[in-house]
Amino acid sequence: MKRACKLLCGIMAAALLTGCGSTMPDLTQEETDLISEYAVGVLLKYDKYHSGRLIDTTDYETAEDVAQTEEPEETEQPEPEQEEVPVDDTEVVDVSQDEETIAIPATIEEYYGFQDFTIQYTGYELAQSYPPDADENNVFFSMDATEGMQLLVLKFTAFNTGASDQTLNMLERGARFRVSVNGESSKGALATMLLNDMQTYNEVVPAGGMVELVSIVEVPQSMSVNTIEFVLRGGEENAVMNLQ
Repeated sequence: MKRACKLLCGIMAAALLTGCGSTMPDLTQEETDLISEYAVGVLLKYDKYHSGRLIDTTDYETAEDVAQTEEPEETEQPEPEQEEVPVDDTEVVDVSQDEETIAIPATIEEYYGFQDFTIQYTGYELAQSYPPDADENNVFFSMDATEGMQLLVLKFTAFNTGASDQTLNMLERGARFRVSVNGESSKGALATMLLNDMQTYNEVVPAGGMVELVSIVEVPQSMSVNTIEFVLRGGEENAVMNLQ
C-alpha cells in the first residue's frame, strides 16, 4: 500500500509540474486505476455522511458466533436396555416310561445269587425250646424262649441241584434276616450257634443232596400265626418274601 501511495504522489506531482497548458503524460492502466482509487478515497474521507467502514457487518455474524450461540441440538437419549430374563429352554424329557423296573429277588437263592442251589420254605413250628429233643440227643447247642415268649422256628430246605458237591455259603453275603408276623413290626432273627442256622450256614452239600436250615424269632406266648413276611437285608439290596 505504501508503494502505491508513493507511486500515486509521483504521478500527481509530475502532472502538476507540466503546467496547465501542457498535455497529460501517458499513464499505464495500473497508474490510472491507482489515481482513481486514491481520489475516491479522499472524497469519501471528508464526506461526513459516509461511514468509515466500507461494509457494515453489524447485521452479520461470523460462523464462529453462530456456532457459539446456537443451542445445542438435543440428542435422543438411548432407552435403557431392558434386562433380559433368562429363559430355561431345557427340554424336559419324561423318562418314567423308559426306566427299567428294578427286579426284586423273588427267591432266597436269587437274592444270594446261587446257581446250583434252590431254597424252599417248608413250614414253621412254635416251641419253648429248640431243638425240642436236645437233652435226649445230647445236642451241642440248644436255646429256650424267654418268659412270656415262644420260639417261632421257620424251616427251609436247601437242595444242591448241581452235578458236583457245592459249598452253601450263607455267611459270606452277610445278610440279616427279619420276620414280620401278622403284619406287625418285623423283628430280627436270633443269633444262634445252631449248626443249621441259615443266617450263618457255611457247609458243603453233596451233589443232589439237601440240608434242613432254620431261622428263629421270638413272638408272644399267646400269638397265633396267620401271615409271615421274611425280610432279607444286606448291602444296598433288600428283599421281602411272603412265606404264608
